[in-house]
Amino acid sequence: MSTKNSPIIIGVTGGSGSGKTTVSQKILEELHGHSISIIQQDSYYKDQAEKTMEERRAVNYDHPLAFDADLLYEHLKMLKNNQKIEVPIYDYKISTRSSEVIEQDPTDVIILEGILILADERIRDMLDIKVYVDTDDDIRIIRRIRRDMEQRARTLDSIINQYLTGVKPMYHQFIEPTKRYADVIVPEGGKNSVAIDLLVTKVRDILSEDGRDESFNK
Repeated sequence: MSTKNSPIIIGVTGGSGSGKTTVSQKILEELHGHSISIIQQDSYYKDQAEKTMEERRAVNYDHPLAFDADLLYEHLKMLKNNQKIEVPIYDYKISTRSSEVIEQDPTDVIILEGILILADERIRDMLDIKVYVDTDDDIRIIRRIRRDMEQRARTLDSIINQYLTGVKPMYHQFIEPTKRYADVIVPEGGKNSVAIDLLVTKVRDILSEDGRDESFNK
C-alpha cells in the first residue's frame, strides 16, 4: 500500500498591495486540473473577541504579533501529514474572527499567501518554495486604498493614517527584510509572466518526480 505524498506548499509574500494575490491566482490558473488550494495568512489574525472596538482599531495589523503564528504552524504541520484543518474566518468589519470556519483538505499544492509568512522560522521551514513579490511603494499604497475602501468599508483618512503610522514602517522593519529568505523574487507582481512560468515549471517538476503529474499528461 503506497503512502500519500505530502502537499507541496508554496509561500507567496510581499508588502500590502504588492500583487501577492494576483501571483497566487496566476499560479493556480496555470496548474489548472491539479489538486491545488490557497490559504491566506490574514485568516490567522488573532481572535480579538474580548477587546473593545477601540482596542481592536488600535492594533497594528502589520506587526508579526498580530498573527496567530502558532495556530498557522500547527495547521501547516497537519496539512503536511495529509490531515484536514479548520481555517479561521477573519471579519474585517468587526476586526476579529467570525464564529465560522472553513474546512480545508490537504491538496497536492497549497499556496500560503501573506505579508509575514517568512518572518517565522517554523513557518518558513514548512515551505517548499518561497516567493517574494517586489512592487514599488507608490503602486502598493494605491492598490491598498482601492481594496480597503471597496472591500473592507474603510474611509480614505483611516487608510492613509494606518499606512503612514503602521503599514509603511512595519514594511521596512519586518516585511522587506524577509526578502533574503525567498527562493524567487518576482518584480512587478502578476505582470511578470516569465517568473510565474518558471515557478509553475518547478512545481510541475516536483509533482512529476512524485508521480502526481497525471493530469498534465492527459
